[in-house]
Amino acid sequence: MNIYDFSATSISGEEVPLQKYKGKAMLIVNTASKCGFTPQYQGLQQLYDKFHDEGLVVLGFPSNQFMNQEPGSEETIQTFCQTNYGVTFPLFSKIDVKGKNAHPLFAYLSEQAPGVLSGQIKWNFTKFLVDKNGHVVKRYAPSTKPESMEADIQQLLSS
Repeated sequence: MNIYDFSATSISGEEVPLQKYKGKAMLIVNTASKCGFTPQYQGLQQLYDKFHDEGLVVLGFPSNQFMNQEPGSEETIQTFCQTNYGVTFPLFSKIDVKGKNAHPLFAYLSEQAPGVLSGQIKWNFTKFLVDKNGHVVKRYAPSTKPESMEADIQQLLSS
């Protein structure tokens, strides 16, 4: 089993098999619009802009599981991200990222790269780096700024 065995619903409602991103490095992030880490959207977009042509795709998955920090509809989320941060990377429909109703993708990511003390995602903007072969290679804490991940991304893209 790997990342390509999963699919998710885009923010516009289409089913997207992750197989679509085969051969690309992926940075998968659970996001929220009303979180202290929300400005990371800007850094995520900068990574996408800088490395997209080299094979990086950033995938944003809004979740309202942490203190109701993503209460809006898909349309509201998409407008917020585009208007405030110029987000052009793929966004998906709002999902649960932990617990019994966690989206299977995030259950898999958490199992492959467990966090400190617990495999569960503890907050918004937990990030997972996936290689071009669909293997999870690293998990980053919510406080990890996207720009600090550049060296890992460059290394992954050049391998």
